[in-house]
Amino acid sequence: MDALNTMQDGQYYTILNYNSETKSTSVDKYSYKTLEKVATLVNSADIAEIPYFSSYTFNADETKMLLSTEVAYIFRHSTVGKYYIYDIATQKTVLLSDKKIQEPTFSPDGKKVAYVFENNIYYKNIITNQEVQVTDNGEKGKIINGVTDWVYEEEFAFVRAFVWSPKSDVIAFLQFDETEVPEFSMDIYGTDLYPRQERIKYPKAGENNAVVNLQVYHVNTKTTAPINLGEYEYIPRIKWTNDDNNLSVITMNRHQNDLKLQFVNIQTQKAKVVLHETDKAYIDITDNLTFLKDNSFIWTSEKDGYNHIYHYSKVGKLIKQVTKGKWDVTKYYGFNEKKGKIYYQSVEKGSVNRDVYAIKINGRKKKRLSEKIGSNSANFSADFSYYINTFSNSTTPNEFTLNDATCGTIIKKIKDNKALQEKVAQYQFTPKEFSTLKINGNDLNMWMIKPANFDKTKQYPVLMYQYSGPGSQSVSNSWNSANDYWYYLLAQEGYIIVCVDGRGTGYKGADFKKGTQKELGKFEVEDQVAAAQQLGKRSYIDASRIGIWGWSYGGFMSSNCLFQAADTFKMAIAVAPVTSWRFYDSIYTERYMQTPQENPTGYDQNSPITHVDKLKGNFLLIHGSGDDNVHVQNTMRMVEALIQADKQFEWMIYPDKNHGIYGGNTRLHLYKKMTKFIKENL
Repeated sequence: MDALNTMQDGQYYTILNYNSETKSTSVDKYSYKTLEKVATLVNSADIAEIPYFSSYTFNADETKMLLSTEVAYIFRHSTVGKYYIYDIATQKTVLLSDKKIQEPTFSPDGKKVAYVFENNIYYKNIITNQEVQVTDNGEKGKIINGVTDWVYEEEFAFVRAFVWSPKSDVIAFLQFDETEVPEFSMDIYGTDLYPRQERIKYPKAGENNAVVNLQVYHVNTKTTAPINLGEYEYIPRIKWTNDDNNLSVITMNRHQNDLKLQFVNIQTQKAKVVLHETDKAYIDITDNLTFLKDNSFIWTSEKDGYNHIYHYSKVGKLIKQVTKGKWDVTKYYGFNEKKGKIYYQSVEKGSVNRDVYAIKINGRKKKRLSEKIGSNSANFSADFSYYINTFSNSTTPNEFTLNDATCGTIIKKIKDNKALQEKVAQYQFTPKEFSTLKINGNDLNMWMIKPANFDKTKQYPVLMYQYSGPGSQSVSNSWNSANDYWYYLLAQEGYIIVCVDGRGTGYKGADFKKGTQKELGKFEVEDQVAAAQQLGKRSYIDASRIGIWGWSYGGFMSSNCLFQAADTFKMAIAVAPVTSWRFYDSIYTERYMQTPQENPTGYDQNSPITHVDKLKGNFLLIHGSGDDNVHVQNTMRMVEALIQADKQFEWMIYPDKNHGIYGGNTRLHLYKKMTKFIKENL
């Protein structure tokens, strides 16, 4: 159900559909009540200029759409493309710009579209067809207006850094000056005679970040003014309030443990702090801020030790802590102002499960809307009368149902993926067994996959998988990930596969998650080693044949485990690993480690490079040379350290492949290589 969008009346939704026969895309309108298609709003087969479009967005009154074509990725989330404005009533299509642009956005009045081209903001009046350039100082490698730099995009998870005011007469935007940000370069080998070099501004831990400031552009006077927000390092969110004159801005210090929610009065250009939150470790940034009609607001925070929902007045005075308990709210869905209800997802039924709830804004009359134990998530209609529930567990693929948002009752089944379930059943996979391990005073969540012909009188080798990054979760009661099918294959070959979520992972409270602060790789390694040793005492496990693998943070962990627990692990595979947090980006790394200048021992004592001399087992190291996230520098530095320690190992570089290591036969080759290594060494 791709690109599902609830329409404003709450009675209909739209979906982006692809027709494989005509190779065309369409936006189709469906009724919530019947789940039947009632109209096709646009079909690329009917538009000569657009044989195919990959996304769509409506204007405020849903009379026009922006359709994207020729989209190309810049980084993980950012793209450039050509965009057409489609009028649903007249069925006319107009090219917004003949250039490839970024982040086109309708103004609330539907008369203008703002976008970014080559680091400058423009807007087009679609009534007069006049284009206006808002900024003129954008320059690659120096000034960025209206979109984020690499590190904001990656770590604060947003690209569009401008917002229209409710009256469509102001554009507030962030401006990044990355002149002093160090540059990272990568050789791209390609197919030409000479490689080319790609250079990006990439602030590593402790290095200069881009200097970011807030600017406000007035459409009527065509004037721009900077806003003084006091002292800060980051501006991770801007959002208009329900007061036309007030823009909300979140600012944070470099350690990311001091957050201020500020309201900026556009008329006076003055900023006022309405909420100030601090934490001994760090504060996560979310998109949960919601303004009510009276400009009071809903906010989520871990300040009582768990992530919960709070209601504040328009001046930042606490009205009510809406949810309470020793469990985390995992998603905030929205607020039904008519009924005074908040909808959210939480782990109240166990940290490996997810359920959907409704609760009054005064904290009363909480109701669990989902029924089945497993992973439930919701997509609500605009008026919160319906929601589409997506359910799965470890043995059930995604089931989509239409539900009544008042009581959670299933109105109608949409899709159940029975065909997939029947196909998978033919392979006779052994289901995951969920349990906990008592490790270092904590009950750690674990799943285990045993061979189909498991015999408890025999001993089996074990391959452990983990990711272990802060706030992550690898042990969840949900349908298979792509890796799970590989695990089932290995289980059929006689291996037991185990995954344990140790300290630092998420959804068990702030203390559990933030306990690794300033020591990434210390406590997580202790937990994986202790888990392996405890598993090795089981009669059916061969303690001399335990291996571990992971990707990215998981590669950092698997390397550390093999090097630091040479007598526990026989082999390890590390894919695209961080090998020293000194090499990784500022926002992510410093959130958990502070800077290398402040915490040198935390960086160095927990780096696998420091421990290469202890290697005894078999080690496979894999990286993509075009990884713009975890640079191949990480692997090269560890390779050199291993060589100088005279340690034998295997390694593989995938030319020009990014952090995901895919394209063509790449993934197939990668997993065949890892499978071969496991069979030969475990």
